Amino acid sequence: MKKNRYQNLEETVAIDFNDKAILDVAFVHKSYVNEKSDDKNTHNERLEFLGDAVLELVVTEYLYKTYPEKGEGILTNWRSALVQGKHLAEIAEQLELGKYLYLSRGEEKSGGRRKSYILANTLEAFIGAIYIDQGYKTAHKFIDTHIVAKLSGILDKGLHIDAKSRLQEIAQEVEMVTPEYKLIKEDGPDHDKVFTMGAFLNDQLVAEGAGSSKQKAEQDAAENALKAKKWESITLEHHL
Repeated sequence: MKKNRYQNLEETVAIDFNDKAILDVAFVHKSYVNEKSDDKNTHNERLEFLGDAVLELVVTEYLYKTYPEKGEGILTNWRSALVQGKHLAEIAEQLELGKYLYLSRGEEKSGGRRKSYILANTLEAFIGAIYIDQGYKTAHKFIDTHIVAKLSGILDKGLHIDAKSRLQEIAQEVEMVTPEYKLIKEDGPDHDKVFTMGAFLNDQLVAEGAGSSKQKAEQDAAENALKAKKWESITLEHHL
């Protein structure tokens, strides 16, 4: 692995990592390790686990301090919107994290660098790497700058309402139909399944989505269906 491959990324996020090896770990997808059994680096799932916890804490702390008049239910809803996979994947795309991934040949061929759930997980692993290498303060600043700052736009567009609810409300108003979700396929061993679900309108497949559970895959499919129908910018206030 090349030591200087992260220079552009470090400049983009204004962080100079002390230990570049932690970045290697953050970008190693499990498929790569499974294929390269002699590789000395572990995959990024432990860093993802850590980064997820740091992200939740920072976002929760921000919402708690910034909106003292809001109740737990609303704050939970807003937090979910900020940390949901699709939102994290979009941020990962903006930071071009996909190009740094180490993937198996099969995952590479299947477009792994652009898969939403892989990008979202990678961003969480990257946050974990920041926390380990730079500490909570720097991780907090990164999350504030790249994730928390998106809250106002999320609220303005009604994106704090989950994708399935948005798709259902808009589809019922625009086309007078309720979306249905069907399993397209499932891949991987029982302990590491990836589900692909389809979003259907009037029995026609509009979009597919993938995730580590059927529920996550349905959310991803709903997000993709909103894009496919060009309904992303529709605010629910106009359709309730």
